[in-house]
Amino acid sequence: MTAPALAPVRRVAFHDLRDLHSLDGVQGELEAAVLRVTRSGRYLLGPELAAFEAEFARYCENEHCVGVGSGLDALELTLRALGVGAGDEVIVPGHTFVATWLAVSATGARPVPVEPEADSYLIDPARIEAALTPRTRAIMPVHPYGHPVDLDAVEAVAAARGIPVVEDAAQAHGARYRGRRIGSGYAAAFSFYPGKNLGALGDGGAVVTRDARLAERIRSLRNYGSRVKYRHDERGTNSRLDELQAAVLRVKLPYLDAWNARRGRIAARYSAALAGLPGVAGPRVRGWAQPVWHQYVLRTAHRERLAAALAAAGVQTLVHYPVPVHRSPAYAGEHPGALPLSERLAAQVLSLPMGPQLTEQDVESVVAAVKDAARTSQETSRETSQESSHE
Repeated sequence: MTAPALAPVRRVAFHDLRDLHSLDGVQGELEAAVLRVTRSGRYLLGPELAAFEAEFARYCENEHCVGVGSGLDALELTLRALGVGAGDEVIVPGHTFVATWLAVSATGARPVPVEPEADSYLIDPARIEAALTPRTRAIMPVHPYGHPVDLDAVEAVAAARGIPVVEDAAQAHGARYRGRRIGSGYAAAFSFYPGKNLGALGDGGAVVTRDARLAERIRSLRNYGSRVKYRHDERGTNSRLDELQAAVLRVKLPYLDAWNARRGRIAARYSAALAGLPGVAGPRVRGWAQPVWHQYVLRTAHRERLAAALAAAGVQTLVHYPVPVHRSPAYAGEHPGALPLSERLAAQVLSLPMGPQLTEQDVESVVAAVKDAARTSQETSRETSQESSHE
């Protein structure tokens, strides 16, 4: 007797840019933009960059935008433009991508980490005050996974000391906090890495600010410290968002809000499915926040088991981030035992597939796989408990 054929496993990629670019005719627009730039003969500091800077500043409800080579450069150059340097300190989250810390270190300053809130991934404003010293020169909150931090609380602490707030908005393109756009404040740094909500076809970044003098200083620093060709007023660097990437971003920007709305619907479906599942906690959304779901990150004490079960079901997952920054070799030993909440998150977080390119069938496949994995895990735990009680 022939065994019945098993149904093929539906594969759900974590993020596929080819599928994203197939949406809304974007692929054709991207190809036209690339051709336009290649035929223009202008590839750096040209009209595409100028147009994108104006469009992105307007989108962020701010006045100035300076395109640079990466999100890391956006953070570092903003700190340098503010005069942050050797001997200074900058407040950073304990739970974040390493780039936040690296930007501080690149200036010669010291990153001072602050723990997240116990029930979220957000930096805890109540802990910032205790981390401040006379050497603190800036506070750099991150909007993790596209969810805004409590900016009013952070800015209140900063204002009391006259310290600037530089937002790491690398994952928060289009997010809103109490109705206002992330990027509408004093200064925010964005990344346009291809996988971001607004992504280029390579590296890229930008600083958005309402401070004209800060914007002008960053423009100088990104271009060898030069405002006039071959005259170098300071020791700058080479970090310019090129014409090709600017043109690509101009194509995608008009679609960003619709794509973010699609992410929000997927996140709502995930959250509804996770509600009540044993051993799995979905992300908490604050009432004052309108997140854009760069990632959908759940927490579980059985991450490896859940990830393996999802992989077997054809669902690709990732971990953002498996090693807390202070435990990485780059910073090992600088903050021993000081960040238990950040370490717990690093051991529990798991990111599900997310993006506007996911079909309804993709989403339902993920939901079914998570439910099956949670149910199997519960049954396994129950059987193990029963066996132990009989020993």
